[in-house]
Amino acid sequence: MDGSVRLEEVVMRFGDFTAIERTSLAIESGEFFSFLGPSGCGKTTLLNIVGGFLTPSEGQVFIGGDPVAGVPVNRRPTAMIFQNLALFPLMTVFENIEFGLEVRGVDRKTRRATSERLLALVALEGSGPKRIGELSGGQKQRVAIARALAVEPRVLLLDEPLSALDLKLRQHMRAELKAIQRKTGITFIYITHDQGEALTMSDRVAVMSAGRIQQVDVPMTLYREPANGFVAAFVGENNRLEARVIDREGERVRLDGGSLGELAGRAGPDVRLANGQAVALYVRPEHLRPLAEGDGGPTLAATVEAVHFEGAWVMLETRLDASGERLRVQLGHELSRQHAEALAPGQRIRFGYDPADAVVLPQDGSPVVDEATGEVVAAAGGAHV
Repeated sequence: MDGSVRLEEVVMRFGDFTAIERTSLAIESGEFFSFLGPSGCGKTTLLNIVGGFLTPSEGQVFIGGDPVAGVPVNRRPTAMIFQNLALFPLMTVFENIEFGLEVRGVDRKTRRATSERLLALVALEGSGPKRIGELSGGQKQRVAIARALAVEPRVLLLDEPLSALDLKLRQHMRAELKAIQRKTGITFIYITHDQGEALTMSDRVAVMSAGRIQQVDVPMTLYREPANGFVAAFVGENNRLEARVIDREGERVRLDGGSLGELAGRAGPDVRLANGQAVALYVRPEHLRPLAEGDGGPTLAATVEAVHFEGAWVMLETRLDASGERLRVQLGHELSRQHAEALAPGQRIRFGYDPADAVVLPQDGSPVVDEATGEVVAAAGGAHV
């Protein structure tokens, strides 16, 4: 079954408000694809357009290569798991799973065989006679998945289905969902504002902001090679430092950090920069390390304000001595033990980083200008889809 999904020039307006700017996107059959973004960015609107709950103002949606304009929700090859799961509390688990099949006229024997097979798939064998109220949160999630799979969709749409669960159960269900998707081979389109969910489960992720897709890529590339400042700040945690380009050689960029002195970072081949241009340098907390006397490379002198033990690592809240900006530093236990005395609140300490781990991007809204001609050669902060 072809479960590919394609959006062509899709726009969604509600009166004068444009919820989805013009968007084209291709999702492959059998892919676990996530839309990641803050509340109100338009990701659930896109999901509802694919599922047929909303009709786009412009553009078309194709599922399995076929246009689905005018095809009602109950006739699309999709199923949806809502944030609140929408299970029927007065029905048994069997009855919940079999509901869609009964509506379609499937006979009782086939319905029961299907529900038992799906209960085995989601590790709930023997739970069929139970009422929904007798189940834990994680078990309810599995029933919702089984009910959606019962109608044999080519595409399963999931609207933040784990948001109501506690942290440990949410982490467990991430692995469960991924395993189920791999076993069934169904296309999963997942909506979340939780970057951990998106990065852990997805084959690819679309990062959204204000109705626009900012970047679509595999999780590791999104994390290491953000296309613009929004993606750099939203996906994972980043320290942002303002600077100006001194010069560039290949991917390595030398920067004037003002009061912070000379800095350095890396810019990908698609990032166009000019000497003197205002840029932002993004350095992730885990890429910073305490420096010993005589260590070279870019240096950031800071004063420790707070030390937070977070289990697998220690997070430092510091202030840069030169600018007063906040700098967050994440250290493993070995480094934190080595520098324990220097990491106490009130202590001054120098941090360094490998320029290859620091990303240089044009400041959002800052055009790329060719110094020789004075011409704008590219706009900063553009989408990468």
